Amino acid sequence: MSSEWKESTIGAVCSRVFSGGTPASTKSEYYGGDIPWLRTKEVNYTKIYSTEETISEAGLAASSAKIVPVNSVVVAMYGNGDTAGRVAITKVPLTTNQACCNLVIDPSKADYRFIYYYLKASYKALVDLKNGGAQQNLNGKLIKSFPIQVPEVEVQREIGSFLESLDDRITLLRETNATLEAIAQALFKSWFVDFDPVRAKMEGRAPEGMDEATAALFPDGFEESELGLVPRGWRLIRFGQLLSHTIGGDWGSEEPDAKNEMRVAIIRGTDIPDLQRGADSRVPIRYTSAKKLATRKLQAGDIVLEVSGGSKDQPTGRSLFLTEGLLQQFDCPVEPASFCRLLRPQSEHIGILLGQHLTYIYAQGKTWEYQNQSTGIANFQTTHFLEAEPVAVPSDEVLSAFASIVCPMIDRSHLTQVQRLAEIRDTLLPRLISGQLRLPEAEALIA
Repeated sequence: MSSEWKESTIGAVCSRVFSGGTPASTKSEYYGGDIPWLRTKEVNYTKIYSTEETISEAGLAASSAKIVPVNSVVVAMYGNGDTAGRVAITKVPLTTNQACCNLVIDPSKADYRFIYYYLKASYKALVDLKNGGAQQNLNGKLIKSFPIQVPEVEVQREIGSFLESLDDRITLLRETNATLEAIAQALFKSWFVDFDPVRAKMEGRAPEGMDEATAALFPDGFEESELGLVPRGWRLIRFGQLLSHTIGGDWGSEEPDAKNEMRVAIIRGTDIPDLQRGADSRVPIRYTSAKKLATRKLQAGDIVLEVSGGSKDQPTGRSLFLTEGLLQQFDCPVEPASFCRLLRPQSEHIGILLGQHLTYIYAQGKTWEYQNQSTGIANFQTTHFLEAEPVAVPSDEVLSAFASIVCPMIDRSHLTQVQRLAEIRDTLLPRLISGQLRLPEAEALIA
């Protein structure tokens, strides 16, 4: 600890510390107004610009809720799981329920960002103070007395600004990845669900947002097929007929043994959302046999399909299209988990089409049709799906044009820049707010 850092408490650097309140739920006129009302489930290490619920002026006046100013730090005091102890920063004036402890930082004593990051890094120490019964809670007194060490305010501002800039970069990358995914899905829907270019040509119009060479690849009418109406020259083919190989996943063993000696990364259904957005740190490393790996090793162009583990609120059927860039992020072979399935399309271009098809039908809720529920665990009816799900397959030229547009988007969204920046932030955070690392040294590490 630097000698320039002084011991203090959270309460000592705040001008006000208070909790919120909840207007009577029986009074409809208390809700739906213009005043944001924050609950602890929304306190999750973010900047708060809006809330799920709002209250009215009447609701504010009739309850113990109070206006929390911009750039206050909110601490969740109650909540199941890991909710209690989480923090957020208000970026609009708002109110909170009584489970939130609201810290209005005195700018002459501390920087609100520094205090936010200090509490974020001190999560374990903070929750160790919880008391109570089955659902242990924090309270305002405990939070106010929480000990901290702080440098001069100007140093706090510099550290807070640096950490905030890292978070902003991470947020921007995540938003960019989400935008790329949305663009790819919008293009898939336009070309292969709504058939917009075909309908435009039928009406004598030029397809929107498309050059003449690409527009010329599309037909100007439809024809009947065994499975329904399809653009002229295209085919509706059952999903399974477009695969060259499919097999269930693997789980192996936690440690190597006589049977399982091959080190592998195993992708679970729960890993799929993160991997789609460039994070891989949660993927478990396990050990399997050479025989199992030979038939399950994932390669570029493969698809991992989640086939078990859904719930009454979330269907199975999440999927991940594997790119070379994503696979190269691992230092060992990669397999699907036992609750997933490997799907190997007949070609990379077919794989891109099938990957977007799976993403689309999952978002539309269609995978519910291929699910059965037993003992609380939902299972995907893979055989039925492969035999029944129709896929609109265009000419090779249209498929190639689609792949040339979408593939770079998928590659970009799979890059691990988000994960790497998050790891750097989480490594530097405790060292910066404890004085173990000087800001110039931290800046040099990310230069």
